[in-house]
Amino acid sequence: MEFFRIQRDIPFMRYAPVLNAISALLFAAAVFFLVTRGLHLSIEFTGGTVMQVHYPHAAQLQQVRAVPRKLGYGDVQVQAFGNPRDVVIRLPLHAGESSTTQSARVMQGLRAADPQVQLVRTEFVGPQVGSELATDGVKALAFVIGGIMLYLALRFEWKFSVAAIVANLHDVVIVLGFFAFFQWEFSLPVLAAVLAVLGYSVNESVVIFDRVRENFRKYRKYTTVKVIDSAITNTISRTIITHGATLAMAFSMFLFGGPALHYFALALIIGISMSIYSSVFVAAAIAMWLRVKREDLLKSGPGRPKNPNDPNAGAVV
Repeated sequence: MEFFRIQRDIPFMRYAPVLNAISALLFAAAVFFLVTRGLHLSIEFTGGTVMQVHYPHAAQLQQVRAVPRKLGYGDVQVQAFGNPRDVVIRLPLHAGESSTTQSARVMQGLRAADPQVQLVRTEFVGPQVGSELATDGVKALAFVIGGIMLYLALRFEWKFSVAAIVANLHDVVIVLGFFAFFQWEFSLPVLAAVLAVLGYSVNESVVIFDRVRENFRKYRKYTTVKVIDSAITNTISRTIITHGATLAMAFSMFLFGGPALHYFALALIIGISMSIYSSVFVAAAIAMWLRVKREDLLKSGPGRPKNPNDPNAGAVV
């Protein structure tokens, strides 16, 4: 499906050196902020108190959220739990306060605003559990990256595998750099968004790499730069459709999803936007710098000529 078709190839790779330099600066800045400022981890990683309260009527989340903040708990997560009457409140650890003390103070404030509220349960999430979650999150990220690299190496060629992984890491590190610089809360939903960005970014790179392979077969007299420019130009309409739809979904969650989805949607918006850029000016450009050529993608195999100098080597089989 295409909205339009561009007749002349756009010389994207002409601007690759300048944009790659900008990418390198952004990447370095993101790493700098991650090292110097670090991520502002949520209570899933640092530990804290989880409370579930029940109202006889639909709870007003803004009013519920205001109560613990007045008590000095700044990083509070408040969200509906299954239905509008049940609410989960997550409180960060406070020095000198036990989980029981925290929950008692908050319940006193909630009952002052609405005497009908009931405490359903209180749980303490210890730092050890948070450390395990952080370790598991890093492992999940490593497994995803390794799986993507193996998949691309098998489907295409090692040069494309390297290019795609560098582009993916570029997207992930810059998303994390935004969270470190602005000290936005990094929670499990945000980690899920980062993993989603990894898959989304590699999908865009695979689409372009597929078209590059097709163009190498189709245009035997094209240079590598011209083949890549043609492949990117041919996929622009598809890019507008897919990225426009996904960004519309992410912006909807950001605007109307409430505080529970705020940072999740924000991570998706930044990641999807960066994946549009990186698939063209990072992944494709790195493949060009690695001097990918027609012979790399049309190697000997079942149904293909074994001699790369065969005049029919570029035929589509």
